[in-house]
Amino acid sequence: MSFLLILLNVFFVSFTDKPEKSAPALSPRAVEQRAKWHIPTDALDYPVCRMYQDSLRRMGVRIHHTSRWFNGATCEMDSITATRVAALSFVKSVQTTRKNNTSGMYMPHRAKWHTEQNNIQTVTAQAANYTDAQLALYNLTPLHNAGFEGQGILMTVCDGSFYNANTLSCFRDSLELGHFDFTDDEDGFYGQTGTHGTECLSVISGIQNGFYGSATQARYYLMRSEEDETESPKEMDNLVAALEKADSLGVNVFSASLGYAMFDNNEWTLNKNTDLDGKTTRVSLAATIAARKGMLVCIAAGNEGNALWRTISAPADADSILTVGAVGTDSIVGSFSSYGPSSDGRIKPEVCAVGVQTVLIYPDGRLVQSKGTSFATPLLAGLAASLWSALPDENAMQIRERIIRSAHLYAHPDSTNHIGYGIPNAWLAYTMPDPTQDTPSSVTETPAPVIRKILHNGQILIIRNGNAYTVSGLKVQ
Repeated sequence: MSFLLILLNVFFVSFTDKPEKSAPALSPRAVEQRAKWHIPTDALDYPVCRMYQDSLRRMGVRIHHTSRWFNGATCEMDSITATRVAALSFVKSVQTTRKNNTSGMYMPHRAKWHTEQNNIQTVTAQAANYTDAQLALYNLTPLHNAGFEGQGILMTVCDGSFYNANTLSCFRDSLELGHFDFTDDEDGFYGQTGTHGTECLSVISGIQNGFYGSATQARYYLMRSEEDETESPKEMDNLVAALEKADSLGVNVFSASLGYAMFDNNEWTLNKNTDLDGKTTRVSLAATIAARKGMLVCIAAGNEGNALWRTISAPADADSILTVGAVGTDSIVGSFSSYGPSSDGRIKPEVCAVGVQTVLIYPDGRLVQSKGTSFATPLLAGLAASLWSALPDENAMQIRERIIRSAHLYAHPDSTNHIGYGIPNAWLAYTMPDPTQDTPSSVTETPAPVIRKILHNGQILIIRNGNAYTVSGLKVQ
């Protein structure tokens, strides 16, 4: 007996138009925010034609997800069906985005060039000082002390693995609004696919004895776009889907510690001299679209600074976002932190945060230190959320401009494109005049309040705004 093996690969199918008249794919929150910041609805906000999708399904095509911004769908099918689909009158193009070695299986190897340079070390310093230094580096504690910790701000952390993020006591259930999975991974969303996303989330939202995140009052969605068994352009389209979903939900700050440049199939590897211009890959274009739609997008620069690749990846090359490099609490840039500029000459990364020996919470509850631009990025995203909660009437581009202009090298950016405009100053970003109306040369920084920690009956208490809180964030009466 013999069997015919049919290979099902993944393709991005682009459609010619959007003939159906339907409502924009936006939540009431998203609509309200668009109106507040005078961002018009356009063709990008309307969903992909349902009739076209149904036609593909009748041909045996499995649709993974669609893209309203690029008017297409990520589909799984065999090569014969792909040829038939390409001939349809409403199909503009069919592009292969992942090749499987057997039906339903991935490539047998992976090339996760952006995998963190993890040197996980359990933290042994005095508990009260665990996170003081990394928040103090960009002067965020005074903003927290003034009561601004991300209240009213909606965030997304997009990654590939959120092991135990739904059970760790350092996270408050009331802040997570839901989760979305755009991958093919079979493990449950909070299953053992890895620890990376949970670690990134912890530096934003975690509260534990001796640890305090950068925006502990912000609410958030978790999204998974990174696939565990492969490195393919399909993952970039997964991230596009995540950005579009976040936009539809009215997310304010999007943090993704992901980047793409080299793939399992060398034919897809990007050209660092031409392709990292923010206009070549769909994922970089999507990050820019998200920014123009009112979202502040924070992307890790990458960890290739001392490797052969050396430079940033996609979507870190996108325009109008914040690409984040890594420094230590001593302000020295990590040698692994990827360099810019973008291939069209823009400064990258724009800013840096603590990504060298970052203190974070491991999924088993331990406080550990690790390194990577992955951890600098959510720290910076938390700064943005806390700042935005203090300035709720400003839009994403104004908040981005404040962060950049507050950075210590703003007047003279790093000529090596290793640290960009430098390390932001959250309190200065808050107290400066509207950056679209003024320049830092006329700004005098307001003296910052000092956070207090006291030991009372054997318990560490944090004093903010004259009120006492436990390290778990509970107000002491």
